[in-house]
Amino acid sequence: MKNQIRPALSLFIMLSVLTGLLYPFLVTGISQVAFPHQANGSLIVRDGKPLGSELIGQNFTEPKYFWGRPSATASSPYNAEASGGSNLGPLNPALKDAVEGRVKALREADPGNTAPIPVDLVTASASGLDPHISPAAAQWQASRIARVRGLNEAEVSKLIKQHTEPRQLGLLGEPRVNVLALNMALDGIAYRGAQR
Repeated sequence: MKNQIRPALSLFIMLSVLTGLLYPFLVTGISQVAFPHQANGSLIVRDGKPLGSELIGQNFTEPKYFWGRPSATASSPYNAEASGGSNLGPLNPALKDAVEGRVKALREADPGNTAPIPVDLVTASASGLDPHISPAAAQWQASRIARVRGLNEAEVSKLIKQHTEPRQLGLLGEPRVNVLALNMALDGIAYRGAQR
């Protein structure tokens, strides 16, 4: 029995040190050197104060701001501790009611806009934390933003274009707009994205 316990205990201690201490410290050290911005949460900081993260959406509700994708997280929108989708299937009446309510709210916020509403403005993402919307979803809101802020719609469209991120590596995903970065630009706050 002693002959079996000693090697097992030695292996347990060795693997615990290797996988529980050395490996995490090595990976953390490499990430801090190679990708410090991303390793520290991709935070957007102004005057030493974090305004948010490039990776987690924020709940903008004022008409003067672009609105992001709806969030299905529990207790509050964009709650990173409760990441997850609504898990409502396409035949679930609750999903239909939620989408209809969002469409109604968007139409009430901009009654003159009769264009079709992009789907990402009325459906939540799988994580409930998505900080991006499609360029079409941003453009759909441009008339409201221009009207409320007293801007020319062409100026707002130019900002959208400037903040549209391309597909990753030219292949992956779709072009997207980070809502926080775009709203910061509207407020005249300089934004320097992650150094890619």
